[in-house]
Amino acid sequence: MATTTIVVGDTQRTPTPHWPVPEERRTVTVLFADIVGSTALVDRLDPEDVRALQRAYFDTVAGVLHRWQGVVEKYVGDAVMALFGARHSDGFDAYRAVRAGLEIQAALDRRPMVGDIRLRVRVGVATGEVVVDLGGAVSGGHGVASGAVITTAARLQEYAPPGAVALCAATARATAGLITQRQLTPVPVAGRVPPVPVWHAVGPVRPGADRHDGPLIGPRRELATIRDELTRAIREQNPRWVSLVGPTGSGRSRLLHELTRGLTTVDGLSVRWCVATCQPYPDQVLAPVAELLRGLAGILPGDGPAAVRDRLAAALTPLFPPAQVTATVPALQRLLTTPDGSDAALAGAATCQDVLLRLATHRPLIVAVDDVDRAAPAVSRFLHALFSAATARGLPLAMVTLHQPQWADTRPGPARRVTIRPLATVQSGRLLRHLLTRAGQPVALVDRLLPLVGGRPGHAAAYVTSVADGADPVTLPLPEAVRRAVGAELDHLDGERRAVLMAAGILGGVICGAAVDRALGWAPGRSAPALRGLVAAGLLLPHRVGGYAFATPALRQVAAERLPRVLRAVFTRRTADAPRLDTVHGVALLPEDAAVDPAGAGVAGAARAGAARTGAGGSSARPAEVVRLDAVRSRVGLDGVLAALAPAPGSGPSRRRLSTPTMATPPAALTRVTNRPPGSSRLRAVASAGDVPPTPVTVATQAAVVTAARANTAGHWPSAVDRSPVAIRAVPAVPGSAGRGAVAAVGAPPGAVHAVPHPPIRWPHDLAASA
Repeated sequence: MATTTIVVGDTQRTPTPHWPVPEERRTVTVLFADIVGSTALVDRLDPEDVRALQRAYFDTVAGVLHRWQGVVEKYVGDAVMALFGARHSDGFDAYRAVRAGLEIQAALDRRPMVGDIRLRVRVGVATGEVVVDLGGAVSGGHGVASGAVITTAARLQEYAPPGAVALCAATARATAGLITQRQLTPVPVAGRVPPVPVWHAVGPVRPGADRHDGPLIGPRRELATIRDELTRAIREQNPRWVSLVGPTGSGRSRLLHELTRGLTTVDGLSVRWCVATCQPYPDQVLAPVAELLRGLAGILPGDGPAAVRDRLAAALTPLFPPAQVTATVPALQRLLTTPDGSDAALAGAATCQDVLLRLATHRPLIVAVDDVDRAAPAVSRFLHALFSAATARGLPLAMVTLHQPQWADTRPGPARRVTIRPLATVQSGRLLRHLLTRAGQPVALVDRLLPLVGGRPGHAAAYVTSVADGADPVTLPLPEAVRRAVGAELDHLDGERRAVLMAAGILGGVICGAAVDRALGWAPGRSAPALRGLVAAGLLLPHRVGGYAFATPALRQVAAERLPRVLRAVFTRRTADAPRLDTVHGVALLPEDAAVDPAGAGVAGAARAGAARTGAGGSSARPAEVVRLDAVRSRVGLDGVLAALAPAPGSGPSRRRLSTPTMATPPAALTRVTNRPPGSSRLRAVASAGDVPPTPVTVATQAAVVTAARANTAGHWPSAVDRSPVAIRAVPAVPGSAGRGAVAAVGAPPGAVHAVPHPPIRWPHDLAASA
């Protein structure tokens, strides 16, 4: 088995199989359960009875925790501490922890464990940031996590009544709408000021329908494609399966809502929609099938058994003979009551399939299932059986399933996959204005929020909600909902791809494989397959000048923040010590008698001499050739130098200003030669001495260094450039051309730059590292 080693600091080595980064800063949920009155209980029992009681108690609790994918970190006396989301997160870590706490209480409540002994426990659940040892994130991995949230969970359980589950504020927010909660008076906790707010979990609740109002902004093309597929399926009576794919927050549910509202007739025939949403970790595996049946029969949440029976009979009467209606209703009632995958429930699901097929013979039918990646395999088998039967009969039926990109779906071969693209900048701005107006917030905040949303409607809504809840727009933190969703996207990756993303998160600007390899201490080229896989997963975008950019700003932030400080420093130092493509040889243009080179010759004189040699050769004036980037004494941003190559505004009607680049877009001068403003110098950059054969050209010592651009911070290209005159010492571009270089005056008047002709420019492969 391969073992990867990461260097921590300069001395410690931590081997972790297939996991290049051994520790991560993660947001986890901690569950702490403790027996009430254990000391008095143990004092009156025989040691053998104590042993038997502990074994029964720990087995019961551990079984529940494992069922909800919790990791038992330690046993402390009669207390149990478990972690949710320690190594993998699905975005519902807090929900799973609370459900586990409620199930533990149900399993122990007034139930004899040994003899007639009954146990009562308190449970505290808290959510917060910890540092996790990924290699030890298994059951029994004592000390796998470190952070204040562990103490918080232990303190919270002290304030839970026997049989209750106490929640911290972060856990309450993460489970809002999924768990019924009751807020209590804040309680004093040692070392915490002010008192800590506490909620008690009551039980799971069926989430209501999402609010979808206002105009649809964005995926018009995807909407038209799906409508065309569904219309053809109904018109040709040839069932079609459409798979709508997009990450959390991309607007999948919003698009489905638009479809159900807009596609109501085809060729004058009324279309019937049956829609179900798969909830996270449903109590019953066939719950989505039962929801399809409720929608078909018009059954409301508050309907009693008699009302359910009447509504089912009314829905079946047009489809079945009267005698068959009487026999069918009880089977469907059992499915609605207990959709648990039992034989009775499976028989009810088969009857439901027959009902849907009969309905499709009377009128066009579209069956849609949202978040199908959360469903149990039994739901996928139901959908496939329904689709196959409709195809065999040639019915006007269509199937629409919605899921995330990483789901290994089991769609049939002819299924059409439609991927939701991120919103364009203009569309994101329109959506933000609409959301801000509806929330009563200043529309001027669009400029602040626009760079943060990354083209995802869900991120835009989360940021607006955060502002409406009182977050400071100036130092706006990443919303918790966005952090959970993006963290889950990261955790769907294997160790190497996750490590590549985390290393790329601290690099800033456009990402190149060479920089990632240096940060992780890998052999050159090792990160290339991982980078291509991340592009295929939609987490990175290929850049037009080479390299990659993050799909969303939130992904870059979460990936970078996952690294502990020590590893972040190691990665930063490795990339800082390596040759970079963002520096050039800069020599300030001073008066002729002030700037001198090591040999004592004036810089200006050298420039004139170079120009004279060029003129003597009979060549027309051409831009400078190659800039050596590894021998520079003072680092000057390549992007700033390229921007400075453009003549000053107002110097001529034919001159163009370079467009201001964005985080994922380098200056236009970097992309193609045709974008070069007239009169500007043509610059070729190389990364190190190994890229160009050594030449005897002498590099002049700088007399003064002029800053060409502001520092490139947080991956953003500078928006303003200091156009002070700077001299660029040229180095021959081809072997054997020593002595043919010249000094190019950046920002000098036209005609001041002369250089010899050179072969066509080929940008180095790692030019993206200049970002």
